[in-house]
Amino acid sequence: MNMAKIAIITGISSGMGHAAALYFHENGFEVYGGARRVEKLEDLKDAGIHTQRLDVTDKLSLRELVDRVVAEQGKIDVLVNNAGYGEYGPLEEIPIENAQKQFDVNLFGVDRLTQLVLPVMRRQGFGRIVNISSIGGDMYTPLGGWYHATKAGLNMWSDVLDQEVRQFGIRSVVVQPGGTKSEWSHVAVDNIRKNLSDNSPYEPLVDKLDGLLSSSFSGATSEDLAKVFYKAATDVRPKRRYFNAWTDHAIVTFARTMPNSYKFLISKIMK
Repeated sequence: MNMAKIAIITGISSGMGHAAALYFHENGFEVYGGARRVEKLEDLKDAGIHTQRLDVTDKLSLRELVDRVVAEQGKIDVLVNNAGYGEYGPLEEIPIENAQKQFDVNLFGVDRLTQLVLPVMRRQGFGRIVNISSIGGDMYTPLGGWYHATKAGLNMWSDVLDQEVRQFGIRSVVVQPGGTKSEWSHVAVDNIRKNLSDNSPYEPLVDKLDGLLSSSFSGATSEDLAKVFYKAATDVRPKRRYFNAWTDHAIVTFARTMPNSYKFLISKIMK
């Protein structure tokens, strides 16, 4: 059996996942991962990372990845569930099929892959599941309803999983990134426009949120978050939640402990 640590990371074609694949590899991990856009994985492959096409909504795709890792390495130390996106738009106008896809990728896709990895980790008696959520699992803005719902669900799912699997030497933890310099906000804004009906009454709200997202998503770099992913994956005594900045932790604490004050603040910001 390979003595190196083995990690599976999803959604490695760009942003935090891409940076995490490189950072884990640079720190001695054998990294396996993939994304739907295989053409964006060439530099990772050249760096020595094991890449393949991966779709978290396709169980066969996930099974092929897990089988490959077990066949080649004999173990899985870490699973980083990073793949996800933001299906933004007015709840009145987002087609239910788009909402279902948001859950299929952001939550059910996490569960699909975790279910395949857990038997391996139970047999070996150790493992770490790192679930990449968001501060948006606790705080919220208008037009992000389905996204926030998936991340809130992921947080709860991870906490329940942790209680179930720690008896086997496995831990499930959550990373909650805040604003990041990545494609995420652009995808979210594109989805808002895509989900709007003609002459939508929500156009003014969209313009305000577009400005808010553009200004707030200029904080941490993907490389900053990759280090947080790594800490969550390797801490000897893992914490329930990991944040990049104290400000991210503060806004989550504020939204959770003072929900009425948070609601008032968001209402003022969006006016």
